[in-house]
Amino acid sequence: MNIRERSRKILAFLGPGFLITVGFIDPGNWATNIEGGSSFGYNLLWVITLSTLMLVVIQSMAAKLGIATGKSLACNIRECFPKPVTAVIGTTVVGACVATDVAELVGGAIGFRLLFALPLWAGALVTVFLEVFLIVSQRYHRLERIIMGFLGIIALCYVAELVIVKPDWKTALPSLILPRVDGKSIYIAMGILGAVVMPHNIFLHSNVIHSRDWGLTDAKKRSLLKYERIDTFSAMGLGLLVNAAMIIVAARVFHTGGIVVTSIEDASRTLAPLAGPLAAFLFAVALVFSGVSSSVTSSMAEVNVITGFLGQPEDPKTLLYRVSTFITAIPSFVLIAAGVNTYKILILSQVILSIQLPFTLIPLLILCRRRRLMGQFASNPVEFILALLISALVIVLNVYLLYATITGGNA
Repeated sequence: MNIRERSRKILAFLGPGFLITVGFIDPGNWATNIEGGSSFGYNLLWVITLSTLMLVVIQSMAAKLGIATGKSLACNIRECFPKPVTAVIGTTVVGACVATDVAELVGGAIGFRLLFALPLWAGALVTVFLEVFLIVSQRYHRLERIIMGFLGIIALCYVAELVIVKPDWKTALPSLILPRVDGKSIYIAMGILGAVVMPHNIFLHSNVIHSRDWGLTDAKKRSLLKYERIDTFSAMGLGLLVNAAMIIVAARVFHTGGIVVTSIEDASRTLAPLAGPLAAFLFAVALVFSGVSSSVTSSMAEVNVITGFLGQPEDPKTLLYRVSTFITAIPSFVLIAAGVNTYKILILSQVILSIQLPFTLIPLLILCRRRRLMGQFASNPVEFILALLISALVIVLNVYLLYATITGGNA
């Protein structure tokens, strides 16, 4: 195979990982990254690097499960675990999907308010409409290209912001690999690290990986598995760049000016006078595309979760499929329309995700270790131990964050 043919092959397999990356840079991540950069400058950039490496391991396992079994994580859980266990996991996952929609819709609503002065409820309604329209009216591969285009726009906006704010690269670049943390920054560092691995993304990756032809034999699947790794590494690498850019911009604009920002709205209001109206405009544009695209991938995960746990086909023509694209957004929209404080909504969503995460990670590790299910793709001892350590760390961080949230951050 010559270079041109290999390049075409790689490009043909790129896509599923980039849908996951959208969830890695959703509005919930924006809030944490902005607060980290404004409060501690470039010091927490290494957390983005570490969290991305953790994400690569977990998401690769989810994708490999889908490739090896030909089924999503939701379907595998339904078939391999007792019904009471499946019911508990399925219920908590749907709850996590609702919580995820909260962050996505809030982000989209804030973005539309910043750009067009829409009320939050109207911005949320527009986000839901775009989300349902894109999923129901588009074929998968076209939708995948649209989401990748959205991701490209987000990345370009932040590259432009980096050019505008002129960061201190001599300080920023070493911070990507040199850990620096103290008693004051540990809480935010743990928040960035613990919020990266999201339940719906794990379910989604195990499902959208089927959009590629992996062949029928284990030998063919193994020969093509390297393309999955390229897709995952490339996509997570782009996510690293965007998340790092968020911290760098916040550090350069807010931390340098001695301004601590704790919400997305504050960041936008403060950005214009400090970095210029263009920076604030790019910020709002990126936020809109982040909110819409992440709400789309979140809904895609929700459809798979609901149909998979119910044992129903994932058919866009069915009523269940169409209802599943927006049903979990209803509680989020009600909260936003009721005028509940957006900061409190985001906190609530993260608490729910923290509670659910073990119910996704533990089944994933158990299934990937089963040779009878995975065959030659079963996790070897090194991969399993590494994934076990990562899962334990993420779960401990989320438990700590849950405790700190309940106690008002005084943990």
